[in-house]
Amino acid sequence: MKKTKIFADANLTVGTVDPNLYGSFIEHLGRAVYEGIYEPDHPTADEDGFRTDVIDLVRELHVPIVRYPGGNFLSGYDWRDGIGEKSKRPVRLDLAWFSTETNQFGTDEFMKWCKKADVTPMMAVNMGTGSIQDAARLVEYCNHEGGTEISEMRRSNGSKEPYHVRYWCIGNEMDGPWQIGHLTADEYGKKALEAAKVMRWANGELKEESGKNWSDEPLKLIVSGSSNHEMKTFPEWDRIVLEHTYRAVDYLSMHRYYMYDEDRERPLEDFLGSADDMSEYIGTLRATIEYVRAKVRSKKKLFISFDEWNIWTVTAPRTEPLWKTAPHLLEDVYTFQDALVFAGLMNTLLNNCDVVKLGCLAQLVNVIAPIMTQKGGGTFRQTSFYPFRYIAGTARGETLRTFSDSDTFENMYGTARYINEAINHDRARRTVCASLCNYAQEAREVELELRSFGELRAKSYVELSHPDLLATNGFDHPDDVVPHEKDLPAVRDGKVTLTLPAMSWSFLIFEY
Repeated sequence: MKKTKIFADANLTVGTVDPNLYGSFIEHLGRAVYEGIYEPDHPTADEDGFRTDVIDLVRELHVPIVRYPGGNFLSGYDWRDGIGEKSKRPVRLDLAWFSTETNQFGTDEFMKWCKKADVTPMMAVNMGTGSIQDAARLVEYCNHEGGTEISEMRRSNGSKEPYHVRYWCIGNEMDGPWQIGHLTADEYGKKALEAAKVMRWANGELKEESGKNWSDEPLKLIVSGSSNHEMKTFPEWDRIVLEHTYRAVDYLSMHRYYMYDEDRERPLEDFLGSADDMSEYIGTLRATIEYVRAKVRSKKKLFISFDEWNIWTVTAPRTEPLWKTAPHLLEDVYTFQDALVFAGLMNTLLNNCDVVKLGCLAQLVNVIAPIMTQKGGGTFRQTSFYPFRYIAGTARGETLRTFSDSDTFENMYGTARYINEAINHDRARRTVCASLCNYAQEAREVELELRSFGELRAKSYVELSHPDLLATNGFDHPDDVVPHEKDLPAVRDGKVTLTLPAMSWSFLIFEY
């Protein structure tokens, strides 16, 4: 049996993990909203029509922040359609997903849902068909105390107090020709800059020459970066946009989805190499940000918001008619194999936590999601639910820099390690956790060397493994792929030796 040694030291850190790294995403797409988080006729629905069984699962996932309302939907959406008396809200064609939007769920409903689900709202403004004035007025609607036409609309709609929304995406994937109102990098950069200005002004962020900010709750603004690194405009798009907006925003967004493709020369190896490709993508954006920071002579550090990421494998054609309300779209059923790659992607986010401060798993319910629902019925946890739940619930504090002698395999992205790891240290809780993926076709022995923590003892050890890589969970078999508790390993002289089964994910928590 081959052996891999992994060394980590408490004093060698990558950076601090922002809890918002474990965020998610709800878009008006398919059944994410309707029949997902909102279903007034469901047996578990509360007085606002929210499915409480779904809220319970969101809490179980430890999701701290949720991005809304899109996504591609955003670029054709007028936020005013989704407020006020429901019987008077307009029914619209959604040109992004060829669906019918009833607007029975909008900004106020989302804010109520966030409060009940214990998540922070992350709003987005329309940079496709929308204007910078629309963006400013949505900020005013959400954050202004009262006394103006726009803020009084919110008060008359039931929320006397402002929502105090701090996180805002300025558009979505504006580099993509599929986007409603697609812009060039120069066009978008100029528009995003002006939008950022008026959004901050609407939030009361006036700056004196001294640089003092007059707002107690300044906005955290996210400018739209490349929708993926296969775009011909990448990374020039990001450079140009940042040169316009660097001083006005706080984050650059990035999006990326991965899939298993049987038509590739080495389909499994290529899929397993996804985590290393994600790391390379982040590295390029990191370098682009630093280049622009130097060019514009800024001392400010700008971070990455990885606000769409997941595995996306649906290839079946649409079977439901156009213009249906809440059609079944992109309802991936994830395999055990998907969960293994998913865990590696989470490790990559952790190992880049010094620059990636926000993350949004796309999406949360039904649409390429960890939670699936039946109309009027039950739910089940997808295979990907479990790595997210364990890592998001425990991997806090700092990510440690690891040194590994794992052997490697070739794939379409280059060279990847068979043992993919992330190790975190939470000084406040006095815990160390290790997320370990074994992408080899045979069991591997792994030795973790954690001597700098003194007297360590194992607190928890779970393993996700299955003889069938294509095994799934479902409404009638919800627990086919679930983690199993393992006997706690002994820690001797700061070292612990584990046997990781072939094609498996393991998660350990140590305390000291």
